[in-house]
Amino acid sequence: MGLLTTVTFLPLIGAIIILFIPKEKVAVIRGSAIFTTFATFVVSLFLYAGFDPSLVGDGVPVMQFTERYEWIATFNVFYAMGIDGLSLPIIILTTLICFLASIYSVSIKERVKEFFFWYLLLEVGMVGVFCATDLFLFYLFWELTLVPMYFLIGVWGGPRKEYAAIKFFLFTLVGSVFMLLAIIAVYFAPNSGTFDMLKLMEINSSWSRNFQIVAFIGFYLGLSVKIPAFPFHTWLPLAHVEAPTPVSVILASVLLKMGCYGLLRICYSILPAGFEWFLPYFIIIAFINIVYGALCAMAQTDMKKMIAYSSINHMGYCLLGMAAVSSTGFNGAVLQMINHGIITGALFLLVGVLYDRAHTRDISAFGGLGAKVPVYAALMVLTCFASLGLPGLAGFVSEFMCFLGAFPVWKMWTILSVAGILITAAFFLRMIQKVFLGPLNEKWADLPDINTRELLAIGPLAVLTVLFGVWPKLILDITNPTVTALAEMHSTIFKYLH
Repeated sequence: MGLLTTVTFLPLIGAIIILFIPKEKVAVIRGSAIFTTFATFVVSLFLYAGFDPSLVGDGVPVMQFTERYEWIATFNVFYAMGIDGLSLPIIILTTLICFLASIYSVSIKERVKEFFFWYLLLEVGMVGVFCATDLFLFYLFWELTLVPMYFLIGVWGGPRKEYAAIKFFLFTLVGSVFMLLAIIAVYFAPNSGTFDMLKLMEINSSWSRNFQIVAFIGFYLGLSVKIPAFPFHTWLPLAHVEAPTPVSVILASVLLKMGCYGLLRICYSILPAGFEWFLPYFIIIAFINIVYGALCAMAQTDMKKMIAYSSINHMGYCLLGMAAVSSTGFNGAVLQMINHGIITGALFLLVGVLYDRAHTRDISAFGGLGAKVPVYAALMVLTCFASLGLPGLAGFVSEFMCFLGAFPVWKMWTILSVAGILITAAFFLRMIQKVFLGPLNEKWADLPDINTRELLAIGPLAVLTVLFGVWPKLILDITNPTVTALAEMHSTIFKYLH
């Protein structure tokens, strides 16, 4: 069994083991889940240790740790897995976030056994999406994430959990139907008859421009719901507000990245003519995500809802970088995916810490907490500054690269998108001022500071926020050779951009 199969299905083994543990043994169930997610994270570090970033191909990505077995011979379906510099950092992010969120999940008190079963099953689907190199297998893992997330929101969520879960399920399911139709269309395209992504990248030159545009639209409708790109974003704030804290963390840190990853791996690489056709609309959607997402966040009084809308804003930067179709833009987009996962994951955990104590997320309900809970306040301020793009912290580097890549190609839209940074700074600074500064609201005079378990979940993310802010080379050394090869893959088609 290869490393990729191990890192993908290790959580499934843990989920099956949990099914055989009596539900009364809550500590054993929690310990098993935490150990499983930790072991999965360790295996992902072995991938990092054995990965050679310098291996790049001429025209198609060079996959490493490849596994390929015949699965459904009648339809030429293979169990095919492989990773490159695009997928490896996101896999490590996924396993790290799942491990840290599982530590925080100790706060889940009801139906613990079922919670961790669905939690581990969700990790299987997410990791599988980033490892699969066969479209059939990719779609299988993609759909696998839908059911666990539906139950995790619908059973353990807030007052409107059923509505939030159904809305998430329907949006994703409808998008997935279009993606399935596009996968079938690509399979029956001229010279195809395969679901192998790497082969499809080689034979797509024989497909007509109109076919690529239609297939692109099908894939985009499925992928954009997950990003979420305007106007398919409306499910996200509700899902975040109603989801329990660990699920909000995974939703923001990993699930949203599946859409952006699919745009680069499938839409750009396999359907370049369709991607080129869509670029003028793509940059407008990126701008709307950035500015509209920030304005919506500015209007919120619920901290969790504010951060949810800020995610729409931050994923807009990823779209902006991808619209550049350049090495700088692609590097910025991938780095933004990682940094957003780390920063926003920490923000949702920190909001969860405060909500567990105060049972409210209303920004105006607090005041003066900086002196009362200094460790918590320091972590929250650090993470907010990173999210608003303060130089020296992780968010700045990736946002700067997205703007740097996009400006030569889309000058007007890039200049207009800068407004998103200013609005983001405004709503985060307003939150810091209202929650942590000024006189202490006596209602919270006995509020305890962050505890050891919470610090174990949030501390590593705070460290990485600083580390990647001053040393982004750690990620860029992995991503740069791959995304540079991707940017040059279709240079003849996109030459008008540069």
